[in-house]
Amino acid sequence: MPLADGLRLPVNGLDYTILALYFVVVLGIGFAARRSVRTSLDFFLSGRSLPAWVTGLAFVAANLGATEILGMAANGAQYGAYTVHWYWIGAIPAMVFLGLVMMPFYYGSKVRSVPEFLLHRFGPSSHLLSSVIFAVSSVLIAGVNLYAMAIVLQALLGWPQWVAIVVAGFFVLAYITLGGLSSAIYNEVLQFFVILAALIPLTIVGLKRVGGWHGLSHSLTASHGDDFLSAWGGTGIGHPNPLGANWLTIVLGLGFVMSFGYWTTNFAEVQRALSAKNLSAARRTPLIAAFPKMFIPMVVVVPGLIALVMEPSLGRAGGDLSYNDAIPVLMRDLLPNGVLGIAVTGLLAAFMAGMAANVSSFNTVFTNDIWAAYVRRGREDAYYLRTGRVVTAVGVVIGMGTAFIASSFSNIMNYLQTLFSFFNVPLFCVFIIGMFWKRATAAAGFWGLLSGTVAAMVNYFWFYKQGVIGIPSDQGANFVSSIVAFVIGAAVMLAVSLCTAPKPAASLAGLVYGTSSPGMAEPAAEGDDAWYRRPALLGWGAVVLAAACYVPFSL
Repeated sequence: MPLADGLRLPVNGLDYTILALYFVVVLGIGFAARRSVRTSLDFFLSGRSLPAWVTGLAFVAANLGATEILGMAANGAQYGAYTVHWYWIGAIPAMVFLGLVMMPFYYGSKVRSVPEFLLHRFGPSSHLLSSVIFAVSSVLIAGVNLYAMAIVLQALLGWPQWVAIVVAGFFVLAYITLGGLSSAIYNEVLQFFVILAALIPLTIVGLKRVGGWHGLSHSLTASHGDDFLSAWGGTGIGHPNPLGANWLTIVLGLGFVMSFGYWTTNFAEVQRALSAKNLSAARRTPLIAAFPKMFIPMVVVVPGLIALVMEPSLGRAGGDLSYNDAIPVLMRDLLPNGVLGIAVTGLLAAFMAGMAANVSSFNTVFTNDIWAAYVRRGREDAYYLRTGRVVTAVGVVIGMGTAFIASSFSNIMNYLQTLFSFFNVPLFCVFIIGMFWKRATAAAGFWGLLSGTVAAMVNYFWFYKQGVIGIPSDQGANFVSSIVAFVIGAAVMLAVSLCTAPKPAASLAGLVYGTSSPGMAEPAAEGDDAWYRRPALLGWGAVVLAAACYVPFSL
């Protein structure tokens, strides 16, 4: 759904100059990173050479795309304080789990992608299916970022949608093709600070306009009730609330299966940790990212609430403004020229970061897990490096084609969460059972993944969309779909495993919890690699989890 026509911004030459300088810097980073790309490992995983602080910031910036900026602001305007659950319940615990428990499996096994881990654990059938599923979801999500950016540029700057899509696609294509993942990651670090430079002034000025937090809470409580600014108010089973979900579906659907499914198996995120210089840095990557992630709601969700006070017609039936318009409304009404240019640049940075993360993960999975594994095996490394660059261009073009699928959703977060429930949750189910249960068989991995995906789609498109069961909102339906996908996938894996022969125990070394292989360990100086014997890592995780648990329960 396009942004309203009345959102055109009064940009001038100063704003366009800031925007042009940003594009020059982006391409400059791409050319600089090109010198370090000599092998396919350099192109796809930065040669596993990056420090933890770089990969940590890139980890959180890769998620700061349309999902965060337009989607979470829209959620804030539509659902209120319930939106914080996507961060403190639906992100932080899973990020800590990824760093402490799962990264030793990923990094220690020296895989180049998440699907490749399934090849070692379950065999080629699960590997190929997961690779295809992930490739499809990557280009769909890349299309969301392109579409969101196109409608923003059309409404704010007057650019035609096709111009915005081509320009943004070209720059993403250029710097990833030139410098591979290193270029994407270093640009994501830059984009992280540009995004904050855009959102922090917007939040501060917006709060001042509505009378501070007291004025904001007074206005929203009067218009939407006490529960609108409470994370848990009205979430009892059977109680209605704007989110259309109760505490059980929030904790199980969002906090467990959907959250862990996204953060622990989504290669667009995990790829950043795999590019770290050693296992210790790889495990610290999601923990470092968790700290800024805790504070992102202050500059994304709060602006959505501010926009709802400043534009009470936001999202109302028959009105011109949808919930996706929350951030552009504030930019139009609050920011002077110069700062406006930074804000527009911040939005573009967010969309490009989200698209680049999905395109770079798409080219890795398609090249290594589909093309090199099943189509053209055993070629020289230079061949796969060239293939990766070609596939990058293909991914950008397909992303342009899928951009308009998101147009049927007035809240793009609903669309993204639907994709996550279809693709990420079944994958997480297979991963977690395979990592902790030696008896899980190769056939169980394939049928568990397939049945979980199909079950989520059946629940959403038939039971929910056809009105077979009553679920109050799209988000509530996504939570239920996630639970259904996990339960069905787990039940099928259990049944199939009991009816088929498991792999020999020797072949599971380093792939199942409690086993180890030489590739899983750090150098001897690092000591025991087990996460529960590493006080520093436990300290990181404990601090992050304590903060993530305290804040939402205090709202």
